[in-house]
Amino acid sequence: MSRIGKLPIALPSGVEINVNDNNVVTVKGKLGTLTQSVDPCISLKVEDSLLTLNRESDQKRHKAMHGLYRALIANMVKGVSEGFKTVQEVVGVGYKAQANGQTLELSLGYSHNIFFELPKEIKVETVTEKGKNPLIIMSSYDKQLLGQVASKIRSLRKPEPYKGKGIRFQNEVIRRKAGKAASK
Repeated sequence: MSRIGKLPIALPSGVEINVNDNNVVTVKGKLGTLTQSVDPCISLKVEDSLLTLNRESDQKRHKAMHGLYRALIANMVKGVSEGFKTVQEVVGVGYKAQANGQTLELSLGYSHNIFFELPKEIKVETVTEKGKNPLIIMSSYDKQLLGQVASKIRSLRKPEPYKGKGIRFQNEVIRRKAGKAASK
């Protein structure tokens, strides 16, 4: 069996899970509701606040789907009960980030400011302290959407390898290049 797929998913208190006839899983918790359609080769069973996934055969595709759907549903359960959070750093002289409701205003060294509209599922806040890089802190119950939006924001000004300027995830390691060597 798949090492990931065979692990049962513990359902915390306050999380409801429903599976309808079309293999669509709905997870409802205190932070929100998420749905995911599951491949018909995977069957789901809820017993004593544990969710287990089983596959119908040992085909390579079925093994892959087993681990995939277990991971997706586990992320949904964690998201509606605890939520997810990403922190990004804006590195560069004069680079700024400011949140106004669901709009993120970024000043990234271009001739214009960038206004980035965020989905309603994501909450954003910015922290600017003197002497430190501005931080963009986003939180949501949908891990997939949060990662996609964070990646899109990072793509507006990727960290460059010479000075390290750009938008990066906190604690991300950027491989630096030496630049021009002395001619001696």
